[in-house]
Amino acid sequence: MTNNKHPTIKKKIYIILPSYNEEKTLEEVVEELVLRGFNILIIDDGSSDNTSVIGQKLKNKYKNVVFYYRHMINIGLGGAIKTGIKAGLEKGADILITFDADGQHNPDDLYNIYPPLQDDEADVVIGARNFQDMPTSRRYGNSLMNFVTFIFQGHSVKDSQSGLRGFNRYAAESLNINSPQYGVSSEIIGEIKRKNFRFKEVPMTTIYDEHTIQKGTNTMVGIKIVIEFLNNMFR
Repeated sequence: MTNNKHPTIKKKIYIILPSYNEEKTLEEVVEELVLRGFNILIIDDGSSDNTSVIGQKLKNKYKNVVFYYRHMINIGLGGAIKTGIKAGLEKGADILITFDADGQHNPDDLYNIYPPLQDDEADVVIGARNFQDMPTSRRYGNSLMNFVTFIFQGHSVKDSQSGLRGFNRYAAESLNINSPQYGVSSEIIGEIKRKNFRFKEVPMTTIYDEHTIQKGTNTMVGIKIVIEFLNNMFR
């Protein structure tokens, strides 16, 4: 729930919602974000369920607040984020924040993300989860990816695979995203180092249930990302 203690939104903020088969959670997530005063960019990454129907309904319900974009085929998380950044910049966003559409993020954590960006304290802010609270498979997968990210990208962070990330306009315009899939999370960490962005990590909570546990970076996803990195190295 919102309260008067939350920091004031002083800049134009757009939330990027990469969405792939999120018919169960998309509407509730968008409603919570709209309630808090954010603009929303739904990026439907070629969903085969009713995500497109729900996305269009929300766009019509919240005109000039919620915007809906659809990939005709499933490209992957990196492709969805890239589309969202492009759309947000075209709409004049000062701050862009990626947010998972599956319901695993607490919307109130956004109040930790955007203040350092709008107060010019950071170019990139990433929410860091408490790994001890993760289910075992997710903890191993994310720990592996922290190590892999450091090896391939040369930058150590608390939570390289966090889906809750904020960028000021300068950082968003400067990002060079090539990975179309989950490797984008580690690629963003590498960009922070390569572009010398001012970077801050803030605590966040994660809501784990049967739906959210099935998604995200488990050990197998981590292995696939490693293979993707190796393929890119030897091209």
